[in-house]
Amino acid sequence: MDNFTFYAPTYFAFGRDTEQDTGKYVRRFGGSKVLVHFGGGSVVRSGLLDRVKKSLEGEGIAYVELGGVKPNPRSGLVYEGIELCRREGVDFVLAVGGGSTIDSAKAIAAGAVYDGDFWDYYQGKLVEHALPLGTVLTIAAAGSEGSPDSVITHENGMFKRGATGEGLRPKFTILNPALTQTLPPYQTACGVTDIMAHLYERYLTNTTDVECTDRMIEALMLTMINEAPKVMADPNDYQARANILWAGMMAHNNSCGVGRSQDWASHDIEHELSAVYDCAHGAGLAVVMPAVFTYNMQHNVMRFAQAAVRVWGCEMDFAHPERTAKAGIEALRSFLISIGMPKNFAELGAKEEDIEKMAHSACHGDARTGSIGGFVSLNQQDVENIYRLML
Repeated sequence: MDNFTFYAPTYFAFGRDTEQDTGKYVRRFGGSKVLVHFGGGSVVRSGLLDRVKKSLEGEGIAYVELGGVKPNPRSGLVYEGIELCRREGVDFVLAVGGGSTIDSAKAIAAGAVYDGDFWDYYQGKLVEHALPLGTVLTIAAAGSEGSPDSVITHENGMFKRGATGEGLRPKFTILNPALTQTLPPYQTACGVTDIMAHLYERYLTNTTDVECTDRMIEALMLTMINEAPKVMADPNDYQARANILWAGMMAHNNSCGVGRSQDWASHDIEHELSAVYDCAHGAGLAVVMPAVFTYNMQHNVMRFAQAAVRVWGCEMDFAHPERTAKAGIEALRSFLISIGMPKNFAELGAKEEDIEKMAHSACHGDARTGSIGGFVSLNQQDVENIYRLML
């Protein structure tokens, strides 16, 4: 295990009706004038946004609103939010929604106190300072509610890139599993897939002797495998929703990733798909992960075989461990298909003729240096080969 530091100070309020206390937590963490950031649609129709605003009003906290966040959140709305915060003297940002809303809110919070272009953070600059941020989560997926990370698509070039830094960790997060019960099955499945990807990105490591975090990751994967079919069968299964919601946070606050190298090739390759085709991130990952794992399997067959045995219940073939490794990858693919995820390029609406362009963007576009991946270093030709495995 490698040396590491870990500091994750987010305050979590978990359970039914916890959104009623949003104003109290904003007050506790220093907010007096809030930007309430949201997408629209369900948070408005369900009355959640009104409940949050009523809670703010009950604490005497002023607020301004900015809706319109879309999946794969865009830079244009971030620039609008930064300007709004500065003009209105906002001192706290509150995200009400899913990962896209939280990511957009994080970008606004960072950009509002930065003299340069917020996009600098999405080209490698660490976010050390930002407006304080709180979240009211409506979907278990991205894990942004507990992480120091954010992903935004820049409309000039349609580059989808990530930023990180301790300045982006939320001060508090409201987690009410009941708020996720109205999600359509497809969105639920996309969230489950994203959570599994966050776990695999950490599991695929070149660091040895990381049994503690290996077992933590495996436990969370098993939770998803056990609970996801329950919510697909019964969307109102509160306890299954609760387990998935907490697993989603644990999968991405990096408690499972400390002391070990990580991969993130699947995410970088998928980001090109969702930037170009605007497909759901989880759906893209469902197609990308099995292809990446198949391509990289020979780098460390026993790591894939370990996951196959411990997570997917495959028999270990000691004479031919690659058979076990392949069985684990196929078990993942089958699981994702069973919950309604796509299995190939065509089902994503992706086109073979765009492969070279996407592979180039993944490896060279917008400040990239020619390769991606922390488990196996992948160049443009590698990424093209992986895309072709998805056909």
